[in-house]
Amino acid sequence: MTVSDPAERQRATPETPATGHPEIRTAAFFDLDKTIIAKSSALAFSKPFFNQGLINRRAVLKSTYAQFIFLLSGADHDQMDRMRAHMTNMCAGWDVAQVRSIVNETLHDIVTPLVYAEAAHLIAGHKLCGRDVVVVSASGEEIVAPIARTLGATHAMATRMVVDNGKYTGEVAFYCYGEGKAQAIRELAAREGYPLEHCYAYSDSITDLPMLQTVGHPTVVNPDRALRKEAIARGWPVLTFTRPVSLRNRFQPPSGVAVATTAAVGVSALAAGAVTYSLLRRLAF
Repeated sequence: MTVSDPAERQRATPETPATGHPEIRTAAFFDLDKTIIAKSSALAFSKPFFNQGLINRRAVLKSTYAQFIFLLSGADHDQMDRMRAHMTNMCAGWDVAQVRSIVNETLHDIVTPLVYAEAAHLIAGHKLCGRDVVVVSASGEEIVAPIARTLGATHAMATRMVVDNGKYTGEVAFYCYGEGKAQAIRELAAREGYPLEHCYAYSDSITDLPMLQTVGHPTVVNPDRALRKEAIARGWPVLTFTRPVSLRNRFQPPSGVAVATTAAVGVSALAAGAVTYSLLRRLAF
């Protein structure tokens, strides 16, 4: 883990709880994609969904291309809006139990090797300081909650899709994105008693600016160009994570970890559905 500005190194390191206030509970909020893991958690599941017949080969190829573009430049607000629309159309009619089964069976092979060693170290540091760790992502609960459990996180928050008779209707009940993330954080803080001015947040994307502004200790990780500019202007620490490592080598499987999820699924994003219209137009098959 490196800090772009050495003067910011101290602020980027988890601090121990304030002396004399042991009763104060605080939290560290982490975005998932390109902050904790090196790829889009959603797009990573295109192949197992193809193997189970939920998507076709064309969608897998598009997912691979979209993953490449995502790693290069991320996604802005307009692209994320188009992504959500594509998500809802893709997953309508899918069986919830089947999706959960596929993710649980393939999670450790696909996602956990992508976790940044620097992120794992930072999460462990916050836990040693007595903070709760919260994973906050626009991806669905089927991805976010298992990863959060593996990391030993206290809570996970993600996108929630409407389910009827065990199938996704294609409607979004809650989109854990932008201001939605910030509102979910404020609501969780109110329930758990976190003083947000003493909490931490980490993200790579300008779309998470509301989330970062919600806490007293924001830090940007592998930021896109717009977020880097904001961080420099605001004097926020800038971290660079570069070393993915398998969680099997980093953590023992947690026992009894409570993962309180404000979400159910943004699940078509799991299946190469997080391909924005702008990316689709750039593909020719």
